[in-house]
Amino acid sequence: MLRGDITKAIRNAVMHELAEVGYGRLSIEAVARRAGVGKTAVYRRWSNKLEMVLEIVSGVAERSVPMPDTGSFATDLQLVTFIVSKALQHRIASQIIPDLMAEAARNPKIAETLQRALRTHQLAVGEKIVGQAVERGELPAGTDPDIAVDLMLGPLYWRLAVARTPIDDDYLEKLAAAVLRALGAKA
Repeated sequence: MLRGDITKAIRNAVMHELAEVGYGRLSIEAVARRAGVGKTAVYRRWSNKLEMVLEIVSGVAERSVPMPDTGSFATDLQLVTFIVSKALQHRIASQIIPDLMAEAARNPKIAETLQRALRTHQLAVGEKIVGQAVERGELPAGTDPDIAVDLMLGPLYWRLAVARTPIDDDYLEKLAAAVLRALGAKA
């Protein structure tokens, strides 16, 4: 296997192990076995389990969600909530997120890393989508991008990652309509 292939195999193995056994029971040995490599291949890249998991998970969390620019805040909002809802419902993500949130309550390093990754994403969404909507006059001047993103994505995280309640077919439409009203969006 080439070096890049080995790293990719290890990253995939970490995500699958996290989903199956959680952070507490995850081991370097199990990751190496699942990746089809020796433990030394893992230790060449990361010195310990925490470092490995934080780098891999924050890399996934920081991947930017495609940020639409449809020319309409309402349509951008619908697309972003759809994309995020699909990501949160992904089989692996739906297992990893609650486990890492529980670990974050016990481990300040995990909490800090997750918070930084999520904050980076939140700022990007706020600057792009909310900023565009303000520039186009669809949202009032002075709309707080942080609050707007909390309103846009917070209910999805709550419902799918915390409460673990499935969403109905029309939930995203209802959510988008409520967010538009709450932000005072103009049609």
